[in-house]
Amino acid sequence: MPSTVNGVYRFLLTRQWVILTLVTLALIPTMIRLGYWQLHRHEHKVALNKVISDSLAAEPVPAESLSAPGQHIKHDDLYRRVTAKGHFDTAHEEVIRRRTNSDGEVGYHVLTPFVLDDGRVLIVNRGWIPANGAQTAFPKIPAPSTGEITVTGRLMADETTADSGIKNVQGLPDRQVMLISSEQQAQRLGKQVLGGYIEQTAPEPKGDSPELIPDPEHSDIGPHMAYAIQWWLFSAGVPVGWVILVRRERRDRTEAAAAEATPETAAAAV
Repeated sequence: MPSTVNGVYRFLLTRQWVILTLVTLALIPTMIRLGYWQLHRHEHKVALNKVISDSLAAEPVPAESLSAPGQHIKHDDLYRRVTAKGHFDTAHEEVIRRRTNSDGEVGYHVLTPFVLDDGRVLIVNRGWIPANGAQTAFPKIPAPSTGEITVTGRLMADETTADSGIKNVQGLPDRQVMLISSEQQAQRLGKQVLGGYIEQTAPEPKGDSPELIPDPEHSDIGPHMAYAIQWWLFSAGVPVGWVILVRRERRDRTEAAAAEATPETAAAAV
């Protein structure tokens, strides 16, 4: 093809074809990178599923053994079942806005400080309650067990906008938040708060409210691998499509040139 660029392939030097060729050259590496991005998401999902499966299958350990004030929860400790002994501090309870239950209903998660025997605090997400009043008013919350108890839950890392996609809106009504942050809770309570929080799994609430958060799904790996393969197939198809268009353009131009030459040849013969 290069040897004939000054002939039938001269159209490749036109503005339209130069732009099309440059776009084609840009699309190929872009699609390859998108494929690798989906592959990395697939690998992350597989690794997270293993962490969740291993954590849920492990025996519970004291929360203090995996977390401390100001400490970030390690990735391998996510969803690990932990226990804590102490009492709930309902006077400083908060709710997390715009959370859904398993049926997709919008309500609140109940965030209750749990004071350990040594005075430190563990933040406990006691579960979901429906929005039972005006959004500007603090909702009615079923009381937890009173006195000294032992709670069990899944250990979770502090929530961030980057990880959750939830904007940390400021200026909300009193005792309402958008994200769970042990650092913010420590500032609010004026106490030492263990890093992260737990999603309570036991004891079960009386009257089934708050509604406990179910175990996370950890068998589905999602469509990311399929998407990665699709992007790579697209990247392979782009140059093939470019070649097909080039050949079609060359054929159309050749046929048009032949059609223009035919009347001239006939006139010369006469």
